[in-house]
Amino acid sequence: MKLLRVGHKGKEKPAVLDKEGKIRDISSHIKDLNPDYLNFETISKLQSTDLSSLPELPSSERVGSCITKPGKFVAIGLNFSDHAAESGLPVPSEPIMFMKATSCISGPNDNIEMVPNSKKLDWEVELGIVIGKEAKHIEQNQSQDHILGYCLVNDVSEREWQIEKMGQWVKGKSHDTYGPIGPYLVTKDDIKDINNLNMSLDLNGKRMQTGNTSTMIFNVDVIVSYVSKFMSLQPGDIITTGTPPGVGMGMKPQQFLKSGDEMKLSIDNLGEQNSKVVSL
Repeated sequence: MKLLRVGHKGKEKPAVLDKEGKIRDISSHIKDLNPDYLNFETISKLQSTDLSSLPELPSSERVGSCITKPGKFVAIGLNFSDHAAESGLPVPSEPIMFMKATSCISGPNDNIEMVPNSKKLDWEVELGIVIGKEAKHIEQNQSQDHILGYCLVNDVSEREWQIEKMGQWVKGKSHDTYGPIGPYLVTKDDIKDINNLNMSLDLNGKRMQTGNTSTMIFNVDVIVSYVSKFMSLQPGDIITTGTPPGVGMGMKPQQFLKSGDEMKLSIDNLGEQNSKVVSL
């Protein structure tokens, strides 16, 4: 099942993509794709609903973030060995965790804001995990019991703020629009093998990142179990799982985003993002 939110910013309606690719309004069943409804019970009810009987929404409408108001937006860094190498950092022996502010979340095709004091804005195509049941101190073999589904994430990063300024990575990861998610929240039953999904990011029509979830150092089960040892996870929480090589910081010479740049991101089964960088 592919769930999404469509409409003007702040006025999105929860929706589902039916088998014919039509967008169906599910607001008569749930108020929104937020922590109150992102659980296995809700998904079960929606799966037993006759989607063809629901109102159709125009495909031309804006697609918003596939989740709204999550409690947490957790991120895993350097989860691809070749990305660690291009960053000049050792392969981690355990997942590197940091946070993104939930206020950075935006729609998959919304503009990426570049503020005047931003010098090193970068891109990162990533697989996002969506939690559907509270997880606290769980083992790896229990993780799937707590994963509701997955989504496409662009972990937009301002490298100067992240690395060169004092403090934690969260500063370089959390400005408004630095967390495009979606277009869809795809329930896990709709994905044949989460450990074999192709990932890509194009910048102005040129391929920059190519990867596959099979090469992640820590897979989704390891990540959910690991994070649950340090903080409880609640329905609607998002964990973004790291990026393959090809980011601007790793290039020689380094290359960063500029106003007018256009990005296209894709992960098998999870859809596509198309965003533009704009100066504030």
